[in-house]
Amino acid sequence: MKNYLTFFYSLFALFIIISCNKDDDINVPVDDDVSVTPIPDPDPDPDPEPDPDPDPDPDPVSNITPCENGMAGEYPCEGYDFVARIPLSTMGGNEGSDSWGWTDPTTGKEYAIMGLDNGTAFIDISTPDEPVYLGRLPSSAGSNYWRDVKVYKDHAFIVADNVGDHGMQVFDLTRLRNVSNPPQTFTSDTRYTEFGSAHNIVINEDSGYAYIVGAQRNTGPYNGGPLFVNIQDPKNPVNAGGFLSTGNRAYTHDAQVVTYNGPDMDYTGKEILIGSNEIELVIADVTDKNNPSTIATINYSDVGYTHQGWFTEDKKYFILGDETDELNIGFDTRTLVFDFEDLDNPKLHMTYTGATAATDHNGYVKGDFLYLANYNAGIRVLDLSDIENKNIRESGFLDTYPTNDNAGTNFGAWSIYPYFESGNIIISDIKEGLIIIRKSTTP
Repeated sequence: MKNYLTFFYSLFALFIIISCNKDDDINVPVDDDVSVTPIPDPDPDPDPEPDPDPDPDPDPVSNITPCENGMAGEYPCEGYDFVARIPLSTMGGNEGSDSWGWTDPTTGKEYAIMGLDNGTAFIDISTPDEPVYLGRLPSSAGSNYWRDVKVYKDHAFIVADNVGDHGMQVFDLTRLRNVSNPPQTFTSDTRYTEFGSAHNIVINEDSGYAYIVGAQRNTGPYNGGPLFVNIQDPKNPVNAGGFLSTGNRAYTHDAQVVTYNGPDMDYTGKEILIGSNEIELVIADVTDKNNPSTIATINYSDVGYTHQGWFTEDKKYFILGDETDELNIGFDTRTLVFDFEDLDNPKLHMTYTGATAATDHNGYVKGDFLYLANYNAGIRVLDLSDIENKNIRESGFLDTYPTNDNAGTNFGAWSIYPYFESGNIIISDIKEGLIIIRKSTTP
């Protein structure tokens, strides 16, 4: 009997020891030097749930050259970074001229359009530091570096000066979506031929009218004044007449046309044209294409060549560049500001003098800033926020022609397009090609 009880108690004790060793709550010290190999899951989940808070990917590598210590690579700068450049040789051109931009409403991609001496180039800048040259539309006549382009309803409208029977090329920009093997040589979708050469083209996107300026100076009924073209159906442009100014000069070199919503209530909703007519500004009502009329003209002292201008966004002021006053008279870059609060009685508001002797060319307003193509001095950005108090200051620049900032029209920035929502800005440079910049993100 005693041996039986001893066997029973030994068996019970062994059961207790085994049960304790299986207890998950017991913490057993582990030797740090012991390597433990985990046992594989016999039935791993083939589609595991993602980490609910994964670590973000590292920033992508960028080719952007920041403006640091007054330089962005080879370019003097202040407040603007160099993003990328497409040289003229890549685009098959010898000289660059005008530029404009297009944002694809379907894909959101941004494209630069640049005039060359022998055609028009199209560049995908949706990855701005790695732009892709998609191809070119050759000139429909001869070669000359005066080539201008504007955009309406996803179509580019292109004119050229001193090239003979060029007319207006129309190119459907949605074709750029399907360029699979760039670069390509494109053809125009249509060509409007009721004029030959023209210096520029202006489009009022609200009305769907194009205004051809600097055409038929000695051969047409408007003596080089604006020709009206209905482009509401872009591939079927229609002649809609023209305008002959009653001022001192009919020839219009450049213009801006707006559906007016400024302070002069007499003209609210009217289509107003501001023409830069070599020796004066012309304000015209072109709402009725059969009966356009001159509202007023204004000139100024030390006229060189009344070249191009742009409204401030509130339409109170018009900012003008005179292209040859720096060369012929000796000013540093001069920008004239006119008070247009009363369109019937415009007056000079102020004159701004820039930091260099460089010649000014095309300028465009976005928000409180004027983006000025300043030839040898590159792009200059002027802060207009206190223009009412006659205070304009330069807020930044990037000099695309570092050799010098002299007056002249053979080198440097021809035009600017500052209207991309991304904030990327394109510069068409006469010798450097297409340059993309952006405002610096660091002071």
